[in-house]
Amino acid sequence: MAKHNRPRKGSLAFNPRKRANKQTPTINFWAEREEPSLLGFAGYKAGMTTISYIDDSNSPNKNTEVFIGATIVEAPSLVIYGIRAFKDGQIKTDKICTDEKILKEMGMKLKKKNEIKAEDADDIFVLAYTRPSKCGFGKKHIEKMMIGVGGKDTKAKLDYANSILGKEVKASEAIKPGEYVDTFAVSIGRGWQGQVKRFGTSIQRRKATGKRRHIGNMGAFGAHGVHHTVPMAGQMGYHNRHELNKRVMKIATPEEVNPSGGFPHYGVVKNECLLILGSITGPKKRLIRMRKAVRKAEIKAPDVKEILNTPQN
Repeated sequence: MAKHNRPRKGSLAFNPRKRANKQTPTINFWAEREEPSLLGFAGYKAGMTTISYIDDSNSPNKNTEVFIGATIVEAPSLVIYGIRAFKDGQIKTDKICTDEKILKEMGMKLKKKNEIKAEDADDIFVLAYTRPSKCGFGKKHIEKMMIGVGGKDTKAKLDYANSILGKEVKASEAIKPGEYVDTFAVSIGRGWQGQVKRFGTSIQRRKATGKRRHIGNMGAFGAHGVHHTVPMAGQMGYHNRHELNKRVMKIATPEEVNPSGGFPHYGVVKNECLLILGSITGPKKRLIRMRKAVRKAEIKAPDVKEILNTPQN
């Protein structure tokens, strides 16, 4: 007997399915940490590789060596060019560094000097930018972002932010091996696609009237009243997506991960990079923003035995 019901095709959780307005994702919530440090970082996706490590989970493979895929995110040093203070959920003051070299790289001039007092702020963030020109591909323009700061109170956050203002911060200073991060990125763009590829609807039978790669029913109200839940053709991919609790397996050097000939469609990794367990959103060269996990998990440094950097060309 034929099955007469099934779950709907396509998720209604991702709405609207439109193109992202920028490639630098915005993070609106940050985890609280007592130790003074950056609560996030950013890098560029170089590709994937295979690693072997001793499984420390509670699975049947516990304490055995397993091979699994990992994503390589090249993370050149972030430059901290400013501090931003918030009061009652609104931007209170921005303090910009006076280093002429940094200002020239950003293409801006310092208009006036502002000072931030801890008693006048509720929360402290730092303003940073990436340097893709130091990576193995041809991108030159910097990408600015705001990153949360950890600390037991506003004064501790402000003191740490002042200590790194105008300096470079490495990924190893913000993220530790075994730590869990949430990743934010813009997914691979697929352009305009039909209902079958976009939502996974069934292909009509050969004798169906009209077309086969279309849905059979647009709803009870006809073409003038199509509901938003009906699968329709439209934009697929290039959406803002984030994933929670991605484990950082190792912070590796270029010599450990570079295959001979480099990564296809990327190049050669030149900076320290993060090995993240599994796959993450986005194509190669895409900016990946990382945030310390808001869902706390036990931090346990994994025992990575080998990184298989065989040629990928």
